[in-house]
Formats: sequence, structure tokens, C-alpha cells
Amino acid sequence: MPRFFIDAVLTTAEQYALPDTVVRHIQVLRLREGDAITLFNGRGGEFQATLTSIGKRDASCDIQRFDDTSRESPVWLGLAQAISSGDRMEFTLQKGVEMGVNVFQPLATERSIVKLAGDRADKRVQRWQEIVIAACEQSGRNVIPQVLPILTLKQWLAALPPADAHLLLSPLGTRRLADIAQQPTQAWLLAGPEGGLSAAEENAAISAGWTPLKLGPRILRTETAALAAVGAIQTVWGDYSV
Repeated sequence: MPRFFIDAVLTTAEQYALPDTVVRHIQVLRLREGDAITLFNGRGGEFQATLTSIGKRDASCDIQRFDDTSRESPVWLGLAQAISSGDRMEFTLQKGVEMGVNVFQPLATERSIVKLAGDRADKRVQRWQEIVIAACEQSGRNVIPQVLPILTLKQWLAALPPADAHLLLSPLGTRRLADIAQQPTQAWLLAGPEGGLSAAEENAAISAGWTPLKLGPRILRTETAALAAVGAIQTVWGDYSV
């Protein structure tokens, strides 16, 4: 069933005029009057509705019921991802949403190829947030992960976010998820850019309390490493079944 995010208060038993962005999607999907759709506003749960009218520039629906459905993992997971180039960053965000990441912290690091500041940085974060919303529509999540403003690694480490586990993805790591005795309810992952974190950055993260994590014997690309770790965490501590 098509799902659409609407940033507004939604209530049942009412006719609702859909915003322009949703109207365009409805037209692209060639939906018709009487088709069922799902709406969500990021505040939890979702609304079941039926399209009642579709025009060239407008559409409306009848919101029939609210389902208090949650598809969030039992482990809260933040991903601090060094900014990668091309479509790698967008791929990481999109798949991270599908796999259950709760918040994204883009980081400017020494080896980050893409340099963003000022309006360019703001616009890029806005674009990333749009990708996250689209991934929620596709994956069935009813809570929107936030893409935080870009920080340098030094700035971010100075205000270490609270969590039960702080995991640094490093080819030099020696710890495994299985070595962490107490299952966390909150965890952060820190992943480097294409060339990895510098030695000074890794040492700074370790000094700030991050645990170097070993994923396996092979070197992973930046867009693979974070997602592989998220998948492992969801398997060991989250809601993946094996």
C-alpha cells in the first residue's frame, strides 16, 4: 500500500486535502479514487485512508483509522558517518533508515573528500533529510530519523552523546560485538570516510571512550562498513531474526 509522510497533525473521521508533494506522487503512481493509502506524520503510528478525489493539481482522502504501529528496533542506534563523496552518503542514509538507524550525525573529517560549509552545508543536510523521509515511506517506519547539522569530528567528540556503547569502526579494531557482555539499549557507531579516519582521529576517539570494533578480516568501503555494522547490531541486539 502506498505510504506518504505528511508533516501535520492528522485525525481520523475527516476529509483531508493532501499537500502538493503527495499529490504529485499519487499522479506518478496512477492511483485512483477509492484506492487505499497510508499516511504518517513522524509522531508514531500511521493512519489508514481512502482517496476520495483526484484532480490535476489536488487530491483529498478520507482518514478512517489510526494504527498505533511501531517498527522501531529495541536497540536505539545512532550513526556518526564521516561525509563521503558521490552518492555514497545518500546510499548510507537510505539503507541506514531501512535497517533501523535512529539518528544520523554527518561528520567533517581530515580525509573527507567533500567539504561543506555555510549554505551548501545547510542545503545538503536538507537534501539528506528528504532522502531519510523517502526511505521511511518505503520501509514502513513511522518515526523519522533526524539528520543533524554537520560537525567536525573534534566538535562532536567534545560533546560525547550518551549511550551504553560507543563503537568505532576500525580495520585495527580487536573487539567484537560478542565481546560486549552487556546488551546496550542505546549505541552509537562512528564510521570514517573513503580513506578512513586518520591515526590522530582514531586515537582521539579512543581517548574519548570509543571502542574499536572489528567486523572481519576484509577491508570494507565506507558505504559498506557502517551498514554491515548496523546489520550485525540488529542481529545480535536488535530485531533481526536468524
